[in-house]
Amino acid sequence: MLTIHAAPLVLPAGAAPGMDAPGADVPGTDAPAMDATVADGAVLVDGDRIAAVGPYEDLVEEAPGARVRRWPGVLTPGLRQWHPLWLLRHCYHPDPREADELGEEPLWGEELAALGDLTETRWSGSVRRGVQRMLRYGTTAVASPGARFRDPLVATAVARSGLTVVGTTGAPGTLLGERPDLDPFAEGYDLRGTVHAPLSVGGRADLAVFDVPDETVLRERGAVTCVATVLAGRLVYRAR
Repeated sequence: MLTIHAAPLVLPAGAAPGMDAPGADVPGTDAPAMDATVADGAVLVDGDRIAAVGPYEDLVEEAPGARVRRWPGVLTPGLRQWHPLWLLRHCYHPDPREADELGEEPLWGEELAALGDLTETRWSGSVRRGVQRMLRYGTTAVASPGARFRDPLVATAVARSGLTVVGTTGAPGTLLGERPDLDPFAEGYDLRGTVHAPLSVGGRADLAVFDVPDETVLRERGAVTCVATVLAGRLVYRAR
């Protein structure tokens, strides 16, 4: 099924073939690449792949029968989370039924220790909920040494979710806070340092939509502004 995701596109330099960002790196110079914005942009998705990236009107003409999803804010490539194992196995994500007692935020440190020894069933539920929370932050890829998880609970939950597992090459050497953050921007700094892969024709359709006017506000407010996450062409999270 063809789907057009329509919203202003914010694409890191080189994010799509044929859509060179203004000010792209010039060999032999120190000129930095700049991000490109397509004000009336869209992404055409065919199954789990990107079929086209460009102005909305062009894509509608190319695929007149496609389903159209219009989103508020800006559409970007999906984001990468550097510290999934810490977030999933060193944090407990309360069940909604535990909200009155434990709240809704992940528990770690002394709060986690106060829960005592958790059964594998309880940990398994926490890991699944943690993965779902990552999707709510526009995450489409998670990093682990060797691009694999040895923890069976994490490996199973990630595989079932469809998240891409990538290696840790280029990961920041130290955490910015006391613990990793569900928001990938906490250590990705900006969009170019946080997205996993460009929106390339033929590539996997991993997208995120944030209810902000531009990249500057996105960096200021973070991935908590995510309103939709598309993973391999599937809408796996929608805030509204």
